[in-house]
Amino acid sequence: MEFETLPDPIRRPARAAGFDPAHAWRLGWLAAICLAAAAALFAQNTGGWPIWAALGAGAVPALVSLVLTSEDERTQSVLLVLWAVGGALAAVLTGGVSGAMAAWCLAPVAAASVLDQPKRLAEGAALSLIGGCVAALSQLSGLAPPTPDGPLAFVLGFLALVTTGLGLAAGLLIGRRRQGARDDRYAAEIIYLETLLDGLPHLAISIRGHGTVTAVRGAPPPGITTTELVNRGLAGVAAPNDRQRLTAAIAAAHRDGAACLTFNPSLGMERIVALDLQRVAPNHLVGLLRDVTLERNRETALDQARADAEALAAGRARFLANMSHELRTPLNAIMGFSDIMRGRMFGPLTDRYGEYAELIHESGRHLLDLINDVLDMSKIEAERFELQRGIFDAREAIQAAMRLLRVQADTASVQLRGVLPPGELEVDADRRALKQIVLNLVSNALKFTPRGGQVTVTVHGYDGVLEIVVADTGVGISPEDLERLGRPYEQAGGVEQRARGTGLGLSLVRAFAKLHGGDMIIESRLGAGTTVSVRMPVLLQAVRPTPAPELAGDAAPEEIFAEDKTAGEPPSHLGDNVIAFAPR
Repeated sequence: MEFETLPDPIRRPARAAGFDPAHAWRLGWLAAICLAAAAALFAQNTGGWPIWAALGAGAVPALVSLVLTSEDERTQSVLLVLWAVGGALAAVLTGGVSGAMAAWCLAPVAAASVLDQPKRLAEGAALSLIGGCVAALSQLSGLAPPTPDGPLAFVLGFLALVTTGLGLAAGLLIGRRRQGARDDRYAAEIIYLETLLDGLPHLAISIRGHGTVTAVRGAPPPGITTTELVNRGLAGVAAPNDRQRLTAAIAAAHRDGAACLTFNPSLGMERIVALDLQRVAPNHLVGLLRDVTLERNRETALDQARADAEALAAGRARFLANMSHELRTPLNAIMGFSDIMRGRMFGPLTDRYGEYAELIHESGRHLLDLINDVLDMSKIEAERFELQRGIFDAREAIQAAMRLLRVQADTASVQLRGVLPPGELEVDADRRALKQIVLNLVSNALKFTPRGGQVTVTVHGYDGVLEIVVADTGVGISPEDLERLGRPYEQAGGVEQRARGTGLGLSLVRAFAKLHGGDMIIESRLGAGTTVSVRMPVLLQAVRPTPAPELAGDAAPEEIFAEDKTAGEPPSHLGDNVIAFAPR
């Protein structure tokens, strides 16, 4: 964020431009000392070494001040101490506090007044007082040399008075220039701020009491004029129906410190004006008036568009649900009659007609699956889908789903493998939804796994959570497709894979998982397969996961299930928690 700074002439210190009185005063101090020294050379009674030492003590601080021009506080304090020492020493050497150069005890005050820092005056006054006390004590104790007399005393006294007086006058001049520069800067800042306020796109107002407008700046919104605002007050520019609300908002701002509302102006009933009030002092508020008609119209249009979109989505969901019901009725008849033809219940058929009956039944089954998916998704989107929860062993529903996909796995030449725990997985869930989750995940995995690949379904429970993991060795999913998957009607893969579905499989899995309070996670990488995990908090008792033994060898599905049904236990060479569907 950038802030515009004030123009340079406003921000420049006063002493930086033109004549510097402090520098001139120091030079004048040295020049006066040189003149006094010249006068002492021609005087009959020079006074001896104390006079020259006094002149030297007064010259040292001026020379050092000309060399050290730093504005550092420590440096300035050292210079003031040096002025105090030099002035006091000169006063002591010329007779003490009543001597010819006693006025130099005020040298720290004169030096502080030209430093352009008013806070140094107190420090200079304190040092001057200390110097005067030292000069007085030296005179009272008799340590001070005698005061010079004759013309030399006059010259030294005049020197001390003039140099000190000029220092004080220079300080006064610097102070007046500083005050003038400060006034100019404040005036320029006020003009600058007024320019900024006048350029505001909204109207800023100052309010006293219960609605008296004392100042206005900026552009008034349509329906409000500055003249009417000042003459009639804030409540007077509002429509009659809004004046009571406006008065209540002013009272609330005085009480709470801030308030805001919208109202219609009296000169533009079709407009909407927003008012933001802020308390800045007792009985004093500032406010900002801005036209929000376009914003409100835009919000109204967006709300209407949102309502129209929701109504359209609801209508689409109802249409899909109704059409799915209407389509399933004749489709069931087609599948039933084609099934009769396949079974040749009313007589033999030629081989070609038998093949056609198989194709009709297979296509009808595929179409029925698609319609069921659309019907389920439309119910979920319309929030009309209700779970039929029950308590059952999750392994039975998962095994039943895998048996239904056995033919699809054989046709695709993909090994379908299931890893289930040996103990029961008792869950409180919708059996059909659980079965549908496995069917959709495994069907997708088979679709994208090349011949000779493997699809593994792993099921286990922990901490009340049932987790179903379907992993394949397929082509994987690109990062771009991975972001879209899981939303209705979104598909991944090539044209051939997309033509075999509606894009509802994964979205149904996610929806069923969320209806059970769980979620679905997809992990994939191109060329490295895909893993889909579904976790649902439906497990009634925690089950300790048992490591699944590896498959010792391939066996036909019939052999596995035949032995499992008769003996009640799986074959010993497969272990008690592995179900394998190997391609025939």
